[in-house]
Amino acid sequence: MSKSLEGRLAVVTGASRGIGYFTALALAKEGAHVIACARTVGGLEELDDAIKADGNGSATLVPMDLADMGAIDRLGGSIFTRWGKLDIMVANAAVLGVVSPLAHLEAKVFEQVMTVNVTATWRLIRSLEPLLLQSDAGRAVLISSGVAHTCRPFWGAYAASKAAVEALGRTWAAETAHTPIRVTNFDPGRTRTAMRAQAAPGEDPMTLPHPSEVAEKIVPLVSPDFQESGRLFVSREDRLKDYRLPE
Repeated sequence: MSKSLEGRLAVVTGASRGIGYFTALALAKEGAHVIACARTVGGLEELDDAIKADGNGSATLVPMDLADMGAIDRLGGSIFTRWGKLDIMVANAAVLGVVSPLAHLEAKVFEQVMTVNVTATWRLIRSLEPLLLQSDAGRAVLISSGVAHTCRPFWGAYAASKAAVEALGRTWAAETAHTPIRVTNFDPGRTRTAMRAQAAPGEDPMTLPHPSEVAEKIVPLVSPDFQESGRLFVSREDRLKDYRLPE
């Protein structure tokens, strides 16, 4: 039985745990070769073992810190040298920062959130777009958050970063409308991850969806058959939404 991503090449950031880990695993199960990027080598090795145990796709492990912009550029160069193209990009890696009033945030915390969540996403786009253009069906998913729209108190840095990520995604989708690239912003909602536990330590994690459930919804969005671009997929509602101007 053929797999939906057989022969496709995918980059997944933040692939050592959480949504990134299970997205990489889900893409591999559908036959993709996953270029798994993360800071934690042990987590990447566990992912590689899981992919090999499953017996479908395969992986290349890339230990890297997304705060290192040169490393992102080198990633693009290495992919070009080895494969000459890229089919899928899932920009998942992010940091929460600190849940705090905006006026109380340390500058270094705010800057780290913006660097990892926003600047690194732009740098990935800059580095990988030429490779995605070499694919017959380049697909990109940028992981966002509901707080990009609700702007909850004390979540200011993270909310601002995810609003910026969505702006990048929408802009990129418009710029590539007449190319094979399709771009989707993805809101996973509250999910049973380490980041969620950091943000809401008193919450019962068993009331939240497992990251593997969220990851399964990303797979169709990176399929060559998927033709939408510039829209927001809300995992909790299991549907795409359009953006609107303020009223």
